[in-house]
Amino acid sequence: MSVSRSLRALCAGAVLAVSSLASAATDIVDTAVSAGSFKTLVAAVQAAGLVDTLKGPGPFTVFAPTDAAFAKIPKAQLDALLADKAKLTAVLTYHVVPGIVMAKDVKAGNAPTVNGKALSITTTGGNVMVNKSKVVKTDVVASNGVIHAVDTVILP
Repeated sequence: MSVSRSLRALCAGAVLAVSSLASAATDIVDTAVSAGSFKTLVAAVQAAGLVDTLKGPGPFTVFAPTDAAFAKIPKAQLDALLADKAKLTAVLTYHVVPGIVMAKDVKAGNAPTVNGKALSITTTGGNVMVNKSKVVKTDVVASNGVIHAVDTVILP
């Protein structure tokens, strides 16, 4: 096999691999599940009946509380929140901004949420804060948006 033919075969294989990765991209919910650090968030999304919405076309930017963020809430309060679908929905939709906002595009100011209330975004010393919650991981890309992990559950 000639070098030229080998190179063409290698490039064709690379294109196929990239194409299959792109088509295998998962939505916000499946991405959160596979990340492994959003188990409580996923359970809350299920309890609120928001799975279909977050699997929908979006696009969404989700400031997703980690399991450690939910662990800051006393168990009795968290159980009560998970049992109150209306309040849970209000809290969860307060973490979602319509559209895709990648970390490089974040600007200080107010960001309207799906909940209807705005989040306050500040940037200081290389840190991004959403209200009083610190963004701890950015740009977890999904097929219908992006997840930015936060260290505290943001209450409306």
